[in-house]
Amino acid sequence: MSNKMWGGRFSEVPAKFVEEFGAVIKVETRLCPYDIQGSLAHVTMLGETGIIAQEDVEKIKAGLHQVGQEIKDGKFQFNAEDEDIHMAIEKRLTELIGSAGGRLHTGRSRNDQCCVDSYLYFRDAAKECQKLLLEIQKSLYEQAEKNFGTIQPGFTHLQVAQPVLTSHWLMAYFWMFKRDFDRLQSFLDRLVECPLGAAALAGTDFPIDRWSTAKQLGFEKPTENSIDTVADRDYCIEFASIAALSYMHMSRLCEEIIIFASQEYKFIELSDDFTTGSSIMPQKKNCDFAELIKGRTGRMYGYLQAMLTMMKGIPLAYDKDMQEDKFLSYETIDLWQNTMKVMAPMIRKMKINAKRTYQAASHGFSTATDMADYLVKKGMPFRDAHRVVGQTVRYCVEKDKTFDDLTLEEFQQQSNLFTEDIFKEISLEHSVGARKSYGGTSPEAVKVQLEHAEEFLDKVHQKLG
Repeated sequence: MSNKMWGGRFSEVPAKFVEEFGAVIKVETRLCPYDIQGSLAHVTMLGETGIIAQEDVEKIKAGLHQVGQEIKDGKFQFNAEDEDIHMAIEKRLTELIGSAGGRLHTGRSRNDQCCVDSYLYFRDAAKECQKLLLEIQKSLYEQAEKNFGTIQPGFTHLQVAQPVLTSHWLMAYFWMFKRDFDRLQSFLDRLVECPLGAAALAGTDFPIDRWSTAKQLGFEKPTENSIDTVADRDYCIEFASIAALSYMHMSRLCEEIIIFASQEYKFIELSDDFTTGSSIMPQKKNCDFAELIKGRTGRMYGYLQAMLTMMKGIPLAYDKDMQEDKFLSYETIDLWQNTMKVMAPMIRKMKINAKRTYQAASHGFSTATDMADYLVKKGMPFRDAHRVVGQTVRYCVEKDKTFDDLTLEEFQQQSNLFTEDIFKEISLEHSVGARKSYGGTSPEAVKVQLEHAEEFLDKVHQKLG
């Protein structure tokens, strides 16, 4: 007969290789504190309802605390033969306190047990991710404040489009990461129902009190359907989706940092400790960490795709396929958190070359739209104004000139509506300053953004501590 805790039905044990192939214990050790927490709540409830004797309850609680301390001190032995941490902890508990340890599993299954452990772990992981996102947002906000007034070209199609404040460009990413923060909050708002008590799939015939365990563990209520409870991995997929989306935002920022740090642009200089050199070219200062983040985005997308594929054909309720959620979820969480820890200081320590950004905005005819608007305000239909400005740009290209190089006479060759005030209208400062619409790039509008960003940071700081 097998000596497994579930081995009564079996006459043979799996070969060691097969056993290790099926074990998840090596990757899920991070769940140990949550497994102890969930078991303490469960055994407390078993005592409250009279399902097991209070004497056994006290023994089990003392034993669980001892096991937890062994794990914390690094003295606990994790073996593949135990399959998972749930079995390993219960086995060690029974070794410590005797047969009373065998009563802990009354009224529950590993199916609902692993769910409650994961719920508790994901709650903490999501909150930690929120804190790390806030650090990135703070670094962007600080750079926006420090470089307020700096003008750079804004781009569409990676072609010079219109001049913008560098602060406006930086804050675009601030609001992207705020959406990621808000998605995590929505995720947490949904993770409020306690799965403990769903048992294997059908609930239990013991008179358990699921409201008690839910309250002890900080949930609002028990889950509604025991089959759905143990079959659900939506929370893993949703978290991976949020992580993938946020990672895409980081990748986009890294790509712009890489471009703007190149010799052709020179808008940005990264701190030496976030760059590397070349083994053969002494002059190189490579944005390797930004490139790695950009490259690892594919890995993050892969975790999400793997999770979706894993779940797409699983019949209700629990199937062993679902054990793969651990490998995928933990790698998702680790990659996202570690990347954010690199991202925030990299942004905080980078330098903006205001002189170079201004020069770049002065070229590429970035105020062409302002020129067209000028003609419209003089009475010309927009489509005609668009054509006139296009002709003016072509004239400049042919003559190798910028708008600033043109004389009033040259302007008037394109349209007699041009007068001396055109030079002010197409200056970078006027172009940026004129865009005062809410959310625009004028100093006044960007100040409003910064005020709202500061309010958000203060509010969240007070909430998260």
